[in-house]
Amino acid sequence: MSAPSFLQRLRPWPRTLGARLFLILFVGLALAYALSFSVLLTERDISAKTVMLDTLENDVATSVAILDRLPAKERPDWLARLSRGTYRFELGPGQPGVPDTSHRGAEIVASIRDGAGERSAVTMAAIPGESPHLQAHLTLRDGAPLTIDIHPALAPLASWLPYVLLVQLALLVGCAWFAVRLAIRPLVGLARAADALDPSRKAPRLAETGPVEVAYAAVAFNAMRDRISHYLEERVQILAAISHDLQTPITRMKLRAEVAEDGPIKDKLLQDLGEIERLVREGVAYARSAHGNTEKPSRIDIASFVESLVFDYQDTGKAVTLGSRLQATVLTRPHALRRVLSNLVDNALKFGDEATVAMEKDDKGAVVIRILDRGPGIPEHQLEAVLQPFFRLEQSRNRQTGGTGLGLAIAHQLAQAVGGSLRLRNREDGGLSAEVTLNSL
Repeated sequence: MSAPSFLQRLRPWPRTLGARLFLILFVGLALAYALSFSVLLTERDISAKTVMLDTLENDVATSVAILDRLPAKERPDWLARLSRGTYRFELGPGQPGVPDTSHRGAEIVASIRDGAGERSAVTMAAIPGESPHLQAHLTLRDGAPLTIDIHPALAPLASWLPYVLLVQLALLVGCAWFAVRLAIRPLVGLARAADALDPSRKAPRLAETGPVEVAYAAVAFNAMRDRISHYLEERVQILAAISHDLQTPITRMKLRAEVAEDGPIKDKLLQDLGEIERLVREGVAYARSAHGNTEKPSRIDIASFVESLVFDYQDTGKAVTLGSRLQATVLTRPHALRRVLSNLVDNALKFGDEATVAMEKDDKGAVVIRILDRGPGIPEHQLEAVLQPFFRLEQSRNRQTGGTGLGLAIAHQLAQAVGGSLRLRNREDGGLSAEVTLNSL
């Protein structure tokens, strides 16, 4: 079983890269810390046992020598002085127990024998009960029995140790989080830049700083964006050049057709030439719309701007009405915005015979200008496709209606150039709603 498939079966397994890296780092550091702490505790136990055995070996030798030289009646007075924290002396045979054959008991016996010397035998017994302990039995020089009551115990842990452990755990969490954040922040920035990539806009370049790998990725991304922008600009320039150069031969063909004899063929030829000329003009307009961001932005009152556009249409007898109004100021490129709204109004008049222009603000405070019509609408699955150049709906908006497939594409491209967006929606009661969204000041 591969590692990814095994990890994917773990539940719960985080979906984000940051959470996965944090979990792996934290678990790894926590296990390493727990292993280190276990090693320290083991070393502490070994050290404490070594100290206890050394103490038994040295102190028992001194204590037994003192008790040997004291008169029998004075020995009880010295027992308290000779006792220590883990063992004490008793005169007598001690408590009944069972022979201790453990490794720990053998080590204690060896230490006592080394300290007391080979002159007396030492036996070890385990004393059961509520507080199990050990007793070592030996005999003094005068034959008096001596018992060493042993309570092996480690020194208690410090009361502040749990707080230190909590602080260390917090440091682990903080360091792991900081390391993950530092590692994925360039990746998040690169993903956002890729998501917002729009060669037609002048966006700030990615900072080519940081670690070598991050800087290299930023340089590669900036180079890729420059290449895409160059290719798109070159494509638009080719389209503009071809469309411009075609105007001259089309004009010559029209002049030659005009002097030809009248008849059905001449009319059809002039009609085809007119359609080609209109398509060329739209191509030039689309190429120019790609550079709509060259106009200098300015502040405008959006209500007065839209009113003047609607009144211009009304003065020419077009069925364009003004819906809801809105008092707001926007920073935009007026000529490009007027071209966007004019294209959308013309589109509404072409397919719906009338148009309504309404204004409002959305939940984020942005200005939304809606151009509403009562036309046939657009199939839901083609609402995005109609914004692409040279795309036509063959059934409801075909060549006979005069459409070239560039009107909405020009409006969409210019809307992006002025810092806004264009969205198409079908109205619930029939017709189409073209929505231009602009950020207000």
